[in-house]
Amino acid sequence: VFDVSFPFIILAAAVAGYVAGKVVPVWLAPREASPSLPKKPPADRVRVKLTSEPAVGKTIRLSLICLALWLLPTASLALWLGWQNVFVEEGVFFSKMAVVTFGGAYAVLAYVAQQAVDVHQWLEPGEMLDGLGLAETTPGPLILVVQFVGFAGAYRNPGMLDPLLAGTLGALLTTWVTFVPCFLWIFLCAPYVERLRGVQALDAALSAITAAIVGVILNLALWFGMHILFSRVTVHQFVGTSIEFPVVSSVEPVALLLTMAALIAMRRFKVSMLLTLACSALVGTLTQLSF
Repeated sequence: VFDVSFPFIILAAAVAGYVAGKVVPVWLAPREASPSLPKKPPADRVRVKLTSEPAVGKTIRLSLICLALWLLPTASLALWLGWQNVFVEEGVFFSKMAVVTFGGAYAVLAYVAQQAVDVHQWLEPGEMLDGLGLAETTPGPLILVVQFVGFAGAYRNPGMLDPLLAGTLGALLTTWVTFVPCFLWIFLCAPYVERLRGVQALDAALSAITAAIVGVILNLALWFGMHILFSRVTVHQFVGTSIEFPVVSSVEPVALLLTMAALIAMRRFKVSMLLTLACSALVGTLTQLSF
């Protein structure tokens, strides 16, 4: 409802969880395993034997290499083209996104949609929905929808380049700054994972982040659902922020029926997700061709 940035939500949840873990640790204590499941051995009996202690120097060197590979392309473009260039804006934005990508693609896509549509205006809301549909129905992780966003943003602001070339370069840069940080986090944190296991304050912070992610994913579902089921929305100002409301008269009957049919098919009749997606895509295509 309130236009609070995704990074702030993650940071606030982590701090709140950390403090709660210190003050009232029982609030964020791990749940007991189900009686029907075998109990895990106590944490003090589970130990992964490391062949050697983590090499701090090696970790730092690998982290610096990954950091350079991640940031140098965008920094070079900024020095060459200026900070207002679309490639630089995409590099900076998706770099920030990579830092706070907690909870998987469904959590971060709300942040991407908000920034790409409302702030940078690289896409229209309907086009963001098209990108999500493409990502859902093609092989690969859902987060690859950022390629679509990067392509669209550069394609519409090509500068002196051919639009298709600009879009391709934008998609490549977006993919690069999104996935290279993964190696940075691995090389930086992996050697010390065993030492961090069982740290109560850290577990509490991560539990709070997980709880916040549930709300973020719900926000994504509401945003996409609103723009899919209704062709028009209105924006109202409330307590210094903007809130979107659907125009009830603009409801899309086909989209509403497909949503209900897919929900009933998967929840009541246990139809597989792939079959549900295929049938929904077929019906949607036939409906568009008919009208």
